Amino acid sequence: MKTKEKLIIRALSGETLSTPPIWMMRQAGRYLPEYKATRSIAGDFLSLCYNPALATEVTLQPIRRYGFDAAILFADILLIPQALGAKLWFVTGEGPRLSTITTQTDFDSLGEVDDIDAILSPIYETVQNLSCELPGKTTLIGFAGAPWTVATYMIAGRGTPDQRPALDLIKNQPKIFDALIDKITDATIHYMSRQIDAGAEVVKIFDSWAGSLKGNLFNHYSVIPAKKIVSELRTRHPNIKIIGFPRGATNEGYINYAKETGVDCVAIDSSVDIKWAADYLQKITCVQGNLDQSLLVSGGEKLTSESKRIVKALSKGPHIFNLGHGITPDADPENVTKMIHAVRS
Repeated sequence: MKTKEKLIIRALSGETLSTPPIWMMRQAGRYLPEYKATRSIAGDFLSLCYNPALATEVTLQPIRRYGFDAAILFADILLIPQALGAKLWFVTGEGPRLSTITTQTDFDSLGEVDDIDAILSPIYETVQNLSCELPGKTTLIGFAGAPWTVATYMIAGRGTPDQRPALDLIKNQPKIFDALIDKITDATIHYMSRQIDAGAEVVKIFDSWAGSLKGNLFNHYSVIPAKKIVSELRTRHPNIKIIGFPRGATNEGYINYAKETGVDCVAIDSSVDIKWAADYLQKITCVQGNLDQSLLVSGGEKLTSESKRIVKALSKGPHIFNLGHGITPDADPENVTKMIHAVRS
């Protein structure tokens, strides 16, 4: 099937479809027994990310099981910091840890953007594998973390509840922070461009901590870097489709992000009122979302009714069905089947 005929691409091109295409953030993950079996072979999370054969396998697993309309590359948003020279490791049950960038000396120790392929080349090989092995109707999505979200981890050395260390660095050392954002932005453009070269048909910018940016900070550190990424990618790859996800943004923030960045679609989190999204956001862009991922744990009639409610509310414009955030490890695989049935029936 030609790329332009795939359901995801049609929605991203502004077409209103009778049934929305569907995929899930973190659809290759710990809720699936086959994923856990493959990860045990890899040994640890990072080894799985950097093993093209195994990363290809876990990306394909939810496609085989559920027949999603898209597969998203299995990787992690923190591979760019590692490729730039930051130390990265994962603590079981707690998440990622990184060496911190808080001083000019720390920043100066980072490598050059042109050198990141030495670390990231296995990721491109995974994309190449997937472009050959996915079913013809399935869209291949690449991704990266947005500069703000990646910077929050690089500054704090871990995830934080309110991203306070990064916000403090903006206030106390703005030149260092701006230089870090610029470097991450340039690295992200390079990384995503290489994914597209390898076969990605869509790319997604994950700004998971955009909601902690208030007022002008949101525009300065979420919207403007995303706009630069979109512009540069479009210059290099005129036909690429791009999804942006400024999670936790205000309604006004979502609207401004859609208008200013030039993305083809805005993903919304579960806190966004779906009627508002239909009445305002969907008037200017394709909308992706926004089922509460906790319903894939609890299941029941509410899972079915909420899935159908979202489909109906967004049926008058371009829509890609997804969650408001990634599926969690405690989700029931059978509930995913129920969700898909509710969306497609």
